[in-house]
Amino acid sequence: MSAAGPPGWAVPDDEPYTGPPPTGPYGAPPYVPGARYGGHPPPGVGTAAGPVPWPLGPVPLQPGPHTAPPWGPPPGPPWAPPPGVPWQLPPGIPPHDEPVEYLQVMRSRDWHWWRPLLGLLLFTAVYLVTTLVATAVVFVAGFATGALPDPTAIDPTDLTDPGLLLLTNVSLIVAIPCVWLSWAAAHGMRIGWSSSVLTRLRWRLLAPYTLLALPTLAAGLLLSVLLGFVAGDWEVTGPVDGFGWLLLVVLLTTPLQSAAEEYVFRGYLSQAIAGWVGRPRAGAVVAAVLTASLFSAAHLPPDVWTFLDRFAFGLAASAVVWLTGGLEAAIVLHAVNNVVVFLLAGSLGEGVATDAVPAGTGVLVVLIDLLAMAAYVALVARTRRRLRPEVRTEALDLRRQSPRGVPGPPPAIGYGVQQRREVQHHPWGMG
Repeated sequence: MSAAGPPGWAVPDDEPYTGPPPTGPYGAPPYVPGARYGGHPPPGVGTAAGPVPWPLGPVPLQPGPHTAPPWGPPPGPPWAPPPGVPWQLPPGIPPHDEPVEYLQVMRSRDWHWWRPLLGLLLFTAVYLVTTLVATAVVFVAGFATGALPDPTAIDPTDLTDPGLLLLTNVSLIVAIPCVWLSWAAAHGMRIGWSSSVLTRLRWRLLAPYTLLALPTLAAGLLLSVLLGFVAGDWEVTGPVDGFGWLLLVVLLTTPLQSAAEEYVFRGYLSQAIAGWVGRPRAGAVVAAVLTASLFSAAHLPPDVWTFLDRFAFGLAASAVVWLTGGLEAAIVLHAVNNVVVFLLAGSLGEGVATDAVPAGTGVLVVLIDLLAMAAYVALVARTRRRLRPEVRTEALDLRRQSPRGVPGPPPAIGYGVQQRREVQHHPWGMG
């Protein structure tokens, strides 16, 4: 029997209500039209029920202790592994959370101070073995074909000898794959990080930088040679014996030899030192000074002026690496310098000592070389706007935010689940 209602109201029947559960303040239905099916799983034990946006109305909190905020934990990367599972990034993910300069490339997400040290030890061991094997192979092949004379007849200081120059260049070129091995084994990173911030050698930059280096460095070297004739005791004795073979060896192997020295000194060694320092500017300065000193000492300078000349060369090479974000400008600087030096030495004869500063002209020669290298560095800096060399790496920030750093609850619907696309802008899901 039904109770009478107010005048004009419909008389309710006695059958119980069998429709969908009520919305409004009493709770959300198990499925909301317009939302993804199953997008509102029930909350776990001890967690709070998330708020439901208008017009569905709020959902009252469940009784009991609430160990999580109403909006749940802060969202993390979609590929975050569960606890106890090793972190495995998908292929192609940059190894840095923030863009870094070339000299700071080693400081990736898994940076440890011992990795560069392990890489240097590995490089030293592998290089010693590799250079001995490569030199032995060239020796045997040269003697078998008659291209190399008797070993007792070779002057180890005469680099205008084609055979000796070939042996020297090959013994240095093998350093490039040794550097690559250190990157792969000690750091677990791509070998292209040894070349530039793009993980590869940027071939488009080689030709423009060569056009900048030829007039500046060649002019400086020619002035130094002229000074040796005027103020020194140099004399032209004509092309050396085997000048044709020397020309072939210089053009084919000297650029690679120059690149190998840059991969070692301005590449891996500078990156290791800058990585240990940590601060980008301070690391670049410390790495430039230390590697320039080691570079000059490795060339066994006969006097202090030759040491300073090689030291200035190392500083110039480090400067263009910092300006361009890679080794291309430094490789061009080194290759053009060595090619011009060997061609001058071979064409003018043994009376020209291009491997040392002429006696009595040390200050002038160093000043001329400083001006030539400074001009090259200035031209490289001036062409940055036109050539646009990349100076920082790509990055993807995968660092988790602290819950205290979350400004508020993330957009959600149902029980702490992120909103679907159709309900992100309007409560009715109309966009």
